Amino acid sequence: MKRVLFDVAALIARVVAGVIFLAHGWQKWQGGLGATAQGFRESGIPLPELAASYATVVETVGGIFLILGLLVRPVALLLLINMLGAIFFVHWGLTPLSSDNGWELPAALGTLSLLFLVLGGGRFGLDGIVRTMSRKRAERRAAEAELAAHAPATGGTTTTGAGGPTTPEPAQQEPPQVPRQSSAPKDSKLSDKDMRDIDALVGDEPPPRRGEPPKG
Repeated sequence: MKRVLFDVAALIARVVAGVIFLAHGWQKWQGGLGATAQGFRESGIPLPELAASYATVVETVGGIFLILGLLVRPVALLLLINMLGAIFFVHWGLTPLSSDNGWELPAALGTLSLLFLVLGGGRFGLDGIVRTMSRKRAERRAAEAELAAHAPATGGTTTTGAGGPTTPEPAQQEPPQVPRQSSAPKDSKLSDKDMRDIDALVGDEPPPRRGEPPKG
């Protein structure tokens, strides 16, 4: 709630100050830079032509920018410098009243410019819109990055062509483990003679002839 109140108050202050600055700048435009520079020269302002151009442009363009809420802080700094120059070179005196050419109006406008420089122009302006859009874009990118970081890993992909779509390859499955069977069945019924014949073959000895008694 306090934030909204500040934004509303900043909007009102910006528009009022911008209208005042724009009116003074436009008055200088209509009078001509030559006449404005002559008035600055009579007031003792150094570099009157440059000062007249600066004051005319800053007050006119700066007033429009304040109304729109665009580049509020840089514009406020330029307007503050302009008002300080007006106070010290033109309106400085013992009385603050504008009727006596006092510093009443430039001091009020300079104070508003100082507040805009420190606090900004609030969210109800072009600066606030740009900041809001930038923040939402950054939040969306951060959310997308976090989602991508927590996404499950997928299998390899194969590219159909240069720049073409990719299709996932099927995961390779290992063949089922089949238990190996022994070369000889467990219930093999070999006689003792057959076993001796096998031992003789392995030991490179001729198998005994049938009817001969086994050696050893």
